[in-house]
Amino acid sequence: MESIGAYLQVVQHVLARMDTRVIAWNVALLFDAWKAEQRVFLCGNGGSASTASHMANDLSKATIVPGRRRMKVLALTDNVSLITAWANDSSYEDVFSEQLENLMESGDLLLAISAGGNSPNVLRAVARAGRLGGITIGWTGQDGGRLKEMVDLAVCVPTDDVGMIESCHLVLDHLVTMELRRRIAGYGAGAGVSAAALTDLAPSLRAGRIGGGAR
Repeated sequence: MESIGAYLQVVQHVLARMDTRVIAWNVALLFDAWKAEQRVFLCGNGGSASTASHMANDLSKATIVPGRRRMKVLALTDNVSLITAWANDSSYEDVFSEQLENLMESGDLLLAISAGGNSPNVLRAVARAGRLGGITIGWTGQDGGRLKEMVDLAVCVPTDDVGMIESCHLVLDHLVTMELRRRIAGYGAGAGVSAAALTDLAPSLRAGRIGGGAR
C-alpha cells in the first residue's frame, strides 16, 4: 500500500512542476489548427505510440461540439500495413516521415511523442514536417533530448522515469483535449487565446523555439 501511495504522490509532484504556460501554448496551437481547418498528425513508439493513438481518438471524438466543425486528426502509428511496408522496404526510421510526405501540407501540425526525445523515426518525422511547412510540438521528458531542440514547442515532463513520463503524457492528453473542447465551444465568445496572441509570452514560435518542464 505504501508503494502505491508513493507512486501517486510522485505523479502529483511531477505534474505540479510542469510549466502551465507551455501547456497553454500547446492548446493554442491545436486551437489554431482547428480554426484554420488544418490537419493534426501524431506519432511515437511503444507506449508513446499508444498515447499517440489514444490522443488521436480523443482529439477526434472528445472535442466534438454540436454545430461546430470537427478536428482533422490522424495517428501515424495506426496503419500497420503501411508502417511495416516502409520498415521492410526502406528503414524503420522512415515509417512516420514517409507518411507525412503523402499527407502533410503547409500549416498542418505534428505532435511527436518520445519519452527520451531521441527516437530516430520521431526526429526524422519532425524534420520532414518542418520541410513541408508544418508546425511541430514535441512531448518528451528527461532533458528533452534532440526532440526538444528540433520542435517549435516542447512540452517536457520533468523526470527521468520513463513510466512516469508516459503517465504524465496521458494526463496531458486528457487535459489538452478538455481545454481544447472548451475553447471550441466558446469560439467567438472570448474563450481562450490563440497562438498568435501569445507574443507577450513568446517572441515567435518559428524564430525562437520554446518549451520547458519545471517552472
